[in-house]
Amino acid sequence: MKDIKLTIDKAFGFVTPDAVSAYKAQAQQAQQDLEQGTGLGNDFLGWLTLPSDIREQLQDINQTAQLLRKECEVIVCIGIGGSYLGAKAVIDALSNSFAWLQDTKPQIVYAGQNIGEDYLFELQELLKNKRFGIISISKSGTTTEPALAFRLLKTQLEEQQGKEAAKRLIVCITDKARGALRTLATQEGYKTYVIEDNIGGRFSVLSPVGLLPISCAGFDIASLIDGAERMQQVCGSNTPFEENPAAQYAAVRNALYKSGKKVELLVNFNPKLHFVSEWWKQLYGESEGKEGKGIFPASVDFTTDLHSMGQYIQDGERHLFETVISVQEPNHEVLFPNNDANLDGLNFLAGKRVDQVNKMAELGTMLAHVDGGVPNLKIEMPKLNEFYLGELIYFFERACGISGYLLGINPFNQPGVEAYKKNMFALLDKPGYEAESKAIKARL
Repeated sequence: MKDIKLTIDKAFGFVTPDAVSAYKAQAQQAQQDLEQGTGLGNDFLGWLTLPSDIREQLQDINQTAQLLRKECEVIVCIGIGGSYLGAKAVIDALSNSFAWLQDTKPQIVYAGQNIGEDYLFELQELLKNKRFGIISISKSGTTTEPALAFRLLKTQLEEQQGKEAAKRLIVCITDKARGALRTLATQEGYKTYVIEDNIGGRFSVLSPVGLLPISCAGFDIASLIDGAERMQQVCGSNTPFEENPAAQYAAVRNALYKSGKKVELLVNFNPKLHFVSEWWKQLYGESEGKEGKGIFPASVDFTTDLHSMGQYIQDGERHLFETVISVQEPNHEVLFPNNDANLDGLNFLAGKRVDQVNKMAELGTMLAHVDGGVPNLKIEMPKLNEFYLGELIYFFERACGISGYLLGINPFNQPGVEAYKKNMFALLDKPGYEAESKAIKARL
């Protein structure tokens, strides 16, 4: 079986191979620091061996998913950031693009990722008179967005189904021993899974955080883990730097950053990958954006965004580089038809697969952007399935750890995300924030 493949030669017009190779010793040290736990943030390295460690839980996770699938028309996945993005990325990538119009049971929907009152009202309206279940994901149980959504939906579920029935339809993925959600789950007798202390949210997709919703959606989590474990081997410290895709990706993006390329665009030519980009943006933005450093992670969906962002990418400020995810073989085949009138002038495409047109758009875009001053990296996925998504997830996670160490920061903390919360709590007069409330209101 092929693996996903990284190609970096279209960056060499902007940085030299020697500039990338110059990171070899640092990358090897980063690999050693990860595996031996001697680097910054070494208390959050549980994700490194998660693909091989999680296997013993897969049967239990699948059994819980089957129970929810049997009893629920809708399953609400409550979480924010890494607590939902990884699951949504995989589910959207593998689902029918129009599943929401089909009579597919159960439907997976999301809450706790925003504080939109209209969103929550409309979700509660959707769930009226429906059999629904809840997967609540939070280490603490007190993060505002998911805690707010969980209180609302737990109340609704108990009112619609009865408190005893609701207990069977709520699963909590939370801390092993402490926190509000753990306390509630213990009191109520909910089924629970543990978010280990050494796994941060954005690195948790291969834990029950991601695996339970993915299994509830009907996808093969064992194959996902197979792919991740395969990439764990491919990207291990025993693989030479020149053959290690995670080390190479970390090195070339840091070389480009050093040369002045401050923004990385993750590009896809398959709309199913949109939320893979959203997951990736959190992974790299939250891991590297600190101490005044870090590549800004952005994303575009091509060819759609070539008709909106394409002009800027081609001719705007030259601070960009692109990493393109290319799916080599679609899961379906559509042939372009002949038309006698040929008013659109497209008969030259007759008999060709639509994907051939897409691939030429991909190649043509790469050539144009490189000519226009935008370095291109390429990640090839043989197919869009569970195995290769598992490979892709672990590849990005491993490369993120290495890249953060090359940058000289702790890639596993997120001190900056607390600033808005302190202001919000002060403005809401949360108990314990009296001094901050007085100070911020004086500013306003």
